[in-house]
Amino acid sequence: MCLALPARIERIGVGSTGSVPGTVSFGGQTRDVNLVMVPDAIVGDHVIVHSGYAIRVLNAVEAARTFELVDFP
Repeated sequence: MCLALPARIERIGVGSTGSVPGTVSFGGQTRDVNLVMVPDAIVGDHVIVHSGYAIRVLNAVEAARTFELVDFP
């Protein structure tokens, strides 16, 4: 089973072609991810992360509902 988790973008870096490095927060834990699949995302946006890639931007309501379901603060 694969699981994609919600996270908040904390930092967006500058990458080479095919890579947009970023840092996201999963309920207080930070991880580096690739943001290439969400080119319009900005710091503060919530995204779904799967296998080290942010794959979709969530609106605030979706993010809050998902955080409740996975018990993130």
